[in-house]
Amino acid sequence: MTTNTTHLTTNATVPSTTPAVAEKTRLDFAKSAPKVFRALIGFDAAAREGLDPALVELIQIRASHINHCAYCLHMHTGDARKAGESEDRLHMVAVWREARHFFTEREQAALALTEAVTLVADGGVPDEIYAQAAAHFDEQELAHVLALIFTINTWNRVALSTGKVAGTDERRR
Repeated sequence: MTTNTTHLTTNATVPSTTPAVAEKTRLDFAKSAPKVFRALIGFDAAAREGLDPALVELIQIRASHINHCAYCLHMHTGDARKAGESEDRLHMVAVWREARHFFTEREQAALALTEAVTLVADGGVPDEIYAQAAAHFDEQELAHVLALIFTINTWNRVALSTGKVAGTDERRR
């Protein structure tokens, strides 16, 4: 079987039991599906509209923790730092329930909703969590928070599926 490597890029070095196979190649999603990639960028940009940039990063960081996406976690913690987010809060996002005093009630509602939507297969989004979020966001804001959760979960899946490596953020090139 012949593989067309025109749109493949080496995204990670993967340990191998065979010395001849030291690297695994994955496609470059942006180059291989440019219309889809641009649509996702547009969806992401629309989702962020009207939301506090600090809240945006907290949502993206929490979903990336849950999805074990080191690439996105590295990217969004860096973005949060550049936006003035404190190291204390960044360290507490993964354990926000045990460190509630670091986060506003609104942020806590968004983080709880992020977890429920990200883990939706584990039992849906509980009414209590949805109601808590609805109490802190008007309908338009809530729709944007949900859309942002959808987009970061999609970005996590793109990064994980294509073997993106933390610390290699292409936006910075």
